Amino acid sequence: MRPSQAPFPATRLRRLRRTPALRALVQENTVTPADFIWPVFVRDGDGVVEPIPSMPGVNRLSVDKVVEAAREAHALGIPAICLFPYTDPALKTKDCAEAWNPDNLSNRATRAIKDAVPEIAIMTDVALDPYNIDGHDGFVEDGAIVNDRTVEALVRQTLSQADAGADIIGPSDMMDGRIGAMRDALEAAGHQGVSILSYAAKYASAFYGPFRDAVGASGALKGDKKTYQMNPANADEAMRLIERDLREGADMVMVKPGMPYLDICRRAKDSFGAPTFAYQVSGEYAMIAGAAERGWVDGDKVMLESLMAFKRAGCDGVLTYFAPAAARLLNG
Repeated sequence: MRPSQAPFPATRLRRLRRTPALRALVQENTVTPADFIWPVFVRDGDGVVEPIPSMPGVNRLSVDKVVEAAREAHALGIPAICLFPYTDPALKTKDCAEAWNPDNLSNRATRAIKDAVPEIAIMTDVALDPYNIDGHDGFVEDGAIVNDRTVEALVRQTLSQADAGADIIGPSDMMDGRIGAMRDALEAAGHQGVSILSYAAKYASAFYGPFRDAVGASGALKGDKKTYQMNPANADEAMRLIERDLREGADMVMVKPGMPYLDICRRAKDSFGAPTFAYQVSGEYAMIAGAAERGWVDGDKVMLESLMAFKRAGCDGVLTYFAPAAARLLNG
């Protein structure tokens, strides 16, 4: 039970806000570059820096430019980057075989980064949507997204990424049973050291629109993802999903999107104590970056305030497109 405070004027809560030194002394939460995972978009080509109109300041990068981004991230103190491929539409098929091609875009980028910047951790995305002609995270049969056949494919994708040198596997598909299947496969293949950061509570959100533009999935998607991504109205279900994924072998868990679901972040950390992350998704980024471009908000201040919200909600870290800009500010 909290001790009671002395009545006013013995207690003046403004005393500890009086100077920058006093405010720093009693600050409860801190954001540092070590809290960030930087999501980056990879595309074919050489020397390519292709702006994404719906995400001001974010670009699709060819593999050589992604290597430069990894060097920048490491120099800024960002410990990890997450790769998302912009797949050539000609490679998108019903069977999604490009997902586990050892020489697909994501795997080539992973090997190139590991050769150039071995110190940085590489996280990869496990889901079929970048490779699926239907735009879904799983196989579509008779209009339904099928679970078990999809999990078999996701295991193949996982092993392909681990073989390429990924440090962290990020299953974003929301199929049932995929974490246990991936963990078993990684153990059997000798990849015991590869971590799983599960997208455990991923909501069927309207905040993903710019991301789908970035990876070229918007035009391919038929229907919606509500049969496998979570209902935004549900919170208890998120706890069940997180508990299940931890029991199946996830090392870390994620809530996605971020700011509209800070209550879920707080509950997850309080309930399980596991390493907990949030994804500040493309729509969240675009709202802040777009408003800053128009001078409606102070972009730097709003960016840092938004990132502090995740730490205050109990997150150990955050996937954010702001990572390099925030790190530069935090590093002075």
